Amino acid sequence: MINLAAEQKSADVTDWAARIGWVVGLLLFIALLYWLMREGWKWRGTLQGDLPELPTAPADQGEPTLTMNGRYHGSTTAGQWLDRIVARGLGTRSRAELTLTEQGVTVVRPGAQDFFIPADRVRGARLDKGIAGKVLTEGGLLVITWVHGDREIDSGFRSDQAAEHAAWVESLTHLHHLNSDTEGAR
Repeated sequence: MINLAAEQKSADVTDWAARIGWVVGLLLFIALLYWLMREGWKWRGTLQGDLPELPTAPADQGEPTLTMNGRYHGSTTAGQWLDRIVARGLGTRSRAELTLTEQGVTVVRPGAQDFFIPADRVRGARLDKGIAGKVLTEGGLLVITWVHGDREIDSGFRSDQAAEHAAWVESLTHLHHLNSDTEGAR
């Protein structure tokens, strides 16, 4: 009989120095990627530095037509859903409270810069399924198109109550038509 137990050898001891070296190397690689993404974000903000300060809401806005609680998912160049705008805090996703009045749309964002979309700058609204980095079900995103400075911007919002989106599209489209008729009469 052959003694099989004598031929077995114990498992190799783990080379801890090599394993620690790989883990440290991986962590450094992840840190490098994070730093490069951060620098890219800052560079994009620098390129968009010509964007004027965001409008603030007037003191007397009038009676609210609609209100909505939800999330702000970001802004892009109108018609280019992947060209994110990060300047002036428009790239910061956050909770949002929207209020529509005859004066325009007030966007209050806890933890981020609030802004106001004047009624005469609204170019329309639609339901969509995505905006830079966020894809939802068809019609799951309210996109408001507006003009700021010399740029036309799409800003994406998602209500906590998705059924509210249709009323917002209708009201913003009506607001745009009212203002374009007023401008045409001048």
